[in-house]
Amino acid sequence: MSSLFTLLPDAVTTASADTKASILSRLAEVFHTVYGLDREMVLTRILEREALGSTGFGRRIAIPHARMNGITRPVAVFIRLDSPVEFEAADGMPIDIVFGLLSPEAAGAAHLHALAAISRMMRDERMHEALIDAPGTEAIYSLISNVIDRDAA
Repeated sequence: MSSLFTLLPDAVTTASADTKASILSRLAEVFHTVYGLDREMVLTRILEREALGSTGFGRRIAIPHARMNGITRPVAVFIRLDSPVEFEAADGMPIDIVFGLLSPEAAGAAHLHALAAISRMMRDERMHEALIDAPGTEAIYSLISNVIDRDAA
């Protein structure tokens, strides 16, 4: 999808969750199902990163991310939550969008560039509203793809 990271259509989903732990568990499940990654290892790595400080980006968005062995390039998962959930975000607001990113263990700059691209996209309030209002996962994937393709050009 992008020169910075892979986001497959099946990695875009919606979910119900009521806690930060259930969100992170669901995120690990999607990484497992779509990319064939070890669910427990994904969850462990994401929780290790969360222990350093919440990846609640602010503005109702979380970008859980980690590095791990077993992948060759950054991969992403997007989850739109059915209702906002407390996530210990920087601004104290609950989140309704989760954009997870996993990168190879040795992907220093590649991880940071992918994270920056996701962050730039999610800072746009119009984009956030469009993602929340999108009628389904196909529309969400299309919105994200168009932004990533535009920014890569």
